[in-house]
Amino acid sequence: MTKLMIFNIQKFSIHDGGGIRTIIFFKGCPMRCPWCANPESQVSKPQLMRKESLCIGCNGNKCSTCNINPEECPTGALEILGSEMTISEIVKEVKKDMVFYDSSQGGVTLSGGEPLMQGKGAIELLKRLKSLGIDTALETCGSGSWEILDKMSDYLDRVLFDLKIMDKQQAKKVLKGDAELIKNNFKGLVEKGIKIIPRIPLIPNYTMPEDNIDAIINFLKPLGIKEVHILPFHQYGSSKYKSLGISYSLTDLNPPNDEEIKDIEKKFINNGFEVIVGGK
Repeated sequence: MTKLMIFNIQKFSIHDGGGIRTIIFFKGCPMRCPWCANPESQVSKPQLMRKESLCIGCNGNKCSTCNINPEECPTGALEILGSEMTISEIVKEVKKDMVFYDSSQGGVTLSGGEPLMQGKGAIELLKRLKSLGIDTALETCGSGSWEILDKMSDYLDRVLFDLKIMDKQQAKKVLKGDAELIKNNFKGLVEKGIKIIPRIPLIPNYTMPEDNIDAIINFLKPLGIKEVHILPFHQYGSSKYKSLGISYSLTDLNPPNDEEIKDIEKKFINNGFEVIVGGK
């Protein structure tokens, strides 16, 4: 029986694919973006999260040294993130929301983490969803096997594809990713005629330098892409790092200001793209 490692099923989302959606968050990602807003998605196995703000120091302990079963924690300061779910268990949850998909042109989005890391199970899940007539989308960093992505795309209505650092050496150094693999996977989807929406996270000092933005534009224009989403950096997920015992290096990095965002938006528009800030 196929099982998937999932760390969240988010209902009633109005982003990430259109309409009212259920987002299935897969655990595990091959990349290590310093700005990741979901650090709990990176490791492929369950993790213990300790929320210091909820700790009451019961038995004289603090959460950092507490050894009680998370289920016994009186305040919920301890939580296990990630559990195995069967395809049927996931589909059962999805079915509860189908009435909302019909009324809003919504559906289900596979996110993460990186669903390509659990590709065979993700393909099986997508087949089940399509057999129910559900609109499907994938959020991906594109770092994975083309064979898996190719098969997944047969059951996808659209792909939301992140483009981050285009230079091969910088991508390897900063993201631990293969920029050429990502570009080739993107091109493969375009050649297949899959509806693909590039999403560019705007991260000061990383993705926002002019040469990187130009590289993204020069990559996309020959492929006939018309719509891009730009996603300004935020610090909303920074508190998760401490709760997981993970170091976070961008504490002092300020989000881009309105003028910086507008300048990049204008640059894409001037190159013939429709731009949506924040995605949809």
